Amino acid sequence: MKVIVEADGGSRGNPGPAGYGAVVFDADTRAVLAERGEGIGVATNNVAEYRGLIAGLEAAAELGATSVQVLMDSKLVVEQMMGRWQVKHPAMQPLAARAKELVRDFRDVDFTWIPRDRNKHADRLANAAMDRQAGIEPKTATKAPEVVPAWTGAQGEPTRLLLLRHGQTAMSVDRRYSGRGDVPLTDAGELQAEAAATRLAKLVDPQTPIVASPLTRTLRTAEAVAAATGGEVTVHQGLIETDFGTWEGLTFPEASAKDPQLHSRWLSDTSIPAPGGESMDEVHRRVRKTRDDLIARHGGKTIVVVSHVTPIKSLLRMGLDVGPSLLFRLHLDLASLSIVEFYPDGNASVRLVNDTSHLAD
Repeated sequence: MKVIVEADGGSRGNPGPAGYGAVVFDADTRAVLAERGEGIGVATNNVAEYRGLIAGLEAAAELGATSVQVLMDSKLVVEQMMGRWQVKHPAMQPLAARAKELVRDFRDVDFTWIPRDRNKHADRLANAAMDRQAGIEPKTATKAPEVVPAWTGAQGEPTRLLLLRHGQTAMSVDRRYSGRGDVPLTDAGELQAEAAATRLAKLVDPQTPIVASPLTRTLRTAEAVAAATGGEVTVHQGLIETDFGTWEGLTFPEASAKDPQLHSRWLSDTSIPAPGGESMDEVHRRVRKTRDDLIARHGGKTIVVVSHVTPIKSLLRMGLDVGPSLLFRLHLDLASLSIVEFYPDGNASVRLVNDTSHLAD
């Protein structure tokens, strides 16, 4: 599928309160397929423009695009992405690297500079994001705007995800790669699941959806939650753990010894898959689609999500709006609880990370 991405960013002060906007069009019909816009705090115009580009490329990837034409009115970003200008500013180097990483996922990407008056759609989204960030509500003829605290800018009722990692397994005890292999909880893991369930029973009611990965270790953990809360468990395939391919069941040193160069690259480049498995970028795109599906089904509600390390980290990464380095720097314990909220206007809030207080003796 071929799409057109138009992206923009702005700063009211340069640096000052900043935001970005991005829109994805069908290349043949010009139908709008996706829109993105977010305030990013205090930043420069160029940083905001890169953030808009990244958001547009991520949206195109989520749609399954293979060919992308990027149109931007930022000469600097276009020339840097084409490799004709160097990226010298330290604040833009990681953003340019992230954009180039996304570009590699497509069959082909073309960058074209356009005049500002041809980039009005993305510019409108960027300005609307900056307005929301400042607490400025859009004017409507039929309804008075809801008063929103300016320090968040978030609007509407959030979808609240209570993210629970499964309990202990024999694979986790031995610190082995445990992805699609279907292993049961240990006795200790069963106790961890029950302790987490007791904690969650104080936070939710029987009507709260409980959605789990299809593997035994997550289903058993979810069943403990259902028994404590009176809820029902449904399965979502998108919450399954990373496919580690031929590294499944190996320890870290064993995988490194088996494929030393590939393993080393895999630890620093999220676009590289394990042999016969998935890359972390592929998992992130899968989990983003799963998040969107959960919000479409249960928008504005609380959902208990029982899953694995990588999908939970991916959901927290979306909530924090940060790059893939979080996958390597964030630790999540067995049976830990994290909480993230996603608002209908595109804002998000991470409320809790890796809480294991319910496991204390």
